[in-house]
Amino acid sequence: MFMKKVAAYMHWALYLWYIYIFGYAGLWKIINVKSMITGMEAFGFNLFWTHVIGWAEFVGVIGLVIGFWKPMVKNLSILWLFPFAIGAFTAHMAHKEYHHFFNSLVVCLLSYILLATDKHFKIRLV
Repeated sequence: MFMKKVAAYMHWALYLWYIYIFGYAGLWKIINVKSMITGMEAFGFNLFWTHVIGWAEFVGVIGLVIGFWKPMVKNLSILWLFPFAIGAFTAHMAHKEYHHFFNSLVVCLLSYILLATDKHFKIRLV
């Protein structure tokens, strides 16, 4: 019983971290924070595509917030954001920006951990 409570608290703490990382990353792209725009330009994204990515991440974060009450929306939002996590990690590693890769690595791992520890999510290969 104690371990189940610990696992549940860890799940929700990691979930909040996930929301925080995607929340500020998406918002910074939308409101044109200079460092984010410069970084995205270095990856080859112009302002239009930076905004598209930012709004897509923001929509995912809205889904994550709704997911506090609706588990299906939470899991769909994690699946929606997972490609953005992989893309961010790949872009930072490809451009040798090792000082920026930590958050993208975290959300890649948290995508898996959050789905694996969610009692409402199952993958059936039958």
